[in-house]
Amino acid sequence: MRLMFYVVPLALAIYALIDFSRSEPSERVGIRPLAWLALIVLLPVIGPITWIVVSRTLGRSTDAGKRSPRGPGPRAWPGRRPGPRAPDDDLDFLWRLEQQRRRARGKGSPAGEGTTGGGTPDGAQPGEGSPPDEAPEAT
Repeated sequence: MRLMFYVVPLALAIYALIDFSRSEPSERVGIRPLAWLALIVLLPVIGPITWIVVSRTLGRSTDAGKRSPRGPGPRAWPGRRPGPRAPDDDLDFLWRLEQQRRRARGKGSPAGEGTTGGGTPDGAQPGEGSPPDEAPEAT
């Protein structure tokens, strides 16, 4: 238990120093960086807590109209990034892959094989031609 009296202030100071080093000038609320460093290091619990509170509340209000490259607020968790998804989650990709597989199976087989009586590849339903609304089931 005695150890907590040393570990908690040290952990708070380390967290505040790392957070301070990654901060933007607008989050410092007009106070010089050296003054913030002195406050965080010289006042063991009060300094780091002051930095955390001020950088989160006042830093956000002074940046009201601006957007940070890290997100909507100074310390917002990054949301889901737009961009490529895993292939098995991309319905368009799965549909194109299935169409390629069916075309390749249809070209590689002799006439009459690989198609049902209706002239569609095995397993294909007449009228299939648009991407499915749901992922195809594994067979």
